[in-house]
Amino acid sequence: MGLSMLIGIDWGGTKIEGVAMEPDGRELLRLREPTPRHDYHGCIAAIRTMIAALEARTGRRGSIGIGIPGSLEPISRLGKGASSTWILGKPVEADLKSALARDIRVENDADCFAASEAVDGAGAGYNVVFAVILGSGAGAGIAVNGRAHHGPNNSGGEWGHNPLPFPDTTEIPGKACYCGRHGCMETWVSGRAFEAQYAEHKGVELKAAEIMDLKRKGDHLANLLWQYYIDRVARGLATVVNTLDPDVLVMGGGMSNVDELYDDLPPALARRTFSTVFHTPIIRNRHGDASGVRGAAWLWRD
Repeated sequence: MGLSMLIGIDWGGTKIEGVAMEPDGRELLRLREPTPRHDYHGCIAAIRTMIAALEARTGRRGSIGIGIPGSLEPISRLGKGASSTWILGKPVEADLKSALARDIRVENDADCFAASEAVDGAGAGYNVVFAVILGSGAGAGIAVNGRAHHGPNNSGGEWGHNPLPFPDTTEIPGKACYCGRHGCMETWVSGRAFEAQYAEHKGVELKAAEIMDLKRKGDHLANLLWQYYIDRVARGLATVVNTLDPDVLVMGGGMSNVDELYDDLPPALARRTFSTVFHTPIIRNRHGDASGVRGAAWLWRD
């Protein structure tokens, strides 16, 4: 078996996905399994089984890149900053290497998303890509010249755990976050947060897509919550634009599928930035759910 194939694994909080790709990005095979939640060793075993299946079914051996739901502490390489709390403090990289008996590359899943969209996705052709994830949590990855950016703390793009800027009295101190703080952006702008805000008012749990359907039918509460949501996303991203001024904002996660985001966010963000002009494109990701797994495969794009 020749080493001409790229394997990417996206170890997510709810699903583990694997892809086998040609070096030019053409997909050969994709597999998906539910994540064994709260079972760290079960996740490692599931990844090993998935890689074996990808290689057996393609008849080829591949390089292995893995995106994890968190990041690695740069010196100890222990898991940190993960909403999938069962990887915190674990020797993730060492355990994966031991289980696979192979050389691997491991990165944060948001960084993999950013790299994927920067290489051959919605951010292709832009130098600095800030790839926003508005899903079950809120985070981002930064890609520069097609590669994920890493600082000395492996913490680039963690805007979801900054506090909500310019809060009013009803937003202080904010809800408790799994990270131990209160009022993090994630507790305001994730898809789960949007759904929870509706449930708090109505006592009924609906998915974000269902709430948006109500908005389109003229529902007053759904419309009001959407306006609050857009303003909070704008406040959070204004600090990113003021600090980094990326060339493009690529939107990912479940909330990126809401069409109104691309109409309503640009003017709201323009009102919140320090600059008197705001020309940054805000665009939907190209690869959807597959971005993370493709970005993991691209970790071996040397």
